[in-house]
Amino acid sequence: MSLLNEYIQKEQQLKQLQEDLQRLEGDQRLKSELEFKAKLEALMNEFGKRPSDVIALLDPNADQRGSKGAAASSTRRKRRLKIYKNPHTGEVIETRGGNHKGLRSWKDEHGDEAVESWLERMED
Repeated sequence: MSLLNEYIQKEQQLKQLQEDLQRLEGDQRLKSELEFKAKLEALMNEFGKRPSDVIALLDPNADQRGSKGAAASSTRRKRRLKIYKNPHTGEVIETRGGNHKGLRSWKDEHGDEAVESWLERMED
């Protein structure tokens, strides 16, 4: 695409965006929402509150629903601890997942079923 064509295309996009913006500025719903936002921010400033404080006040369970990342992962149930003992070497492996390096090498050498039979106990 030539530079001139790109310029003309961007100019048309800008014109369309300006028309959309003017249409939104005339919308009474937007004016009402902007007024509400301004009043809410003024009230928060008056009382020294942050948005998270307001959310906690209005919806006490918001933090329990898992906002993003850490909160969501903390609600996941913890895996049980599995303790395996190799009868050939006497070595013990404690793991909460199946990707333990030592356990994986045992399974490669002796097979999944044999290693699973070495499970001594499971703990929470």
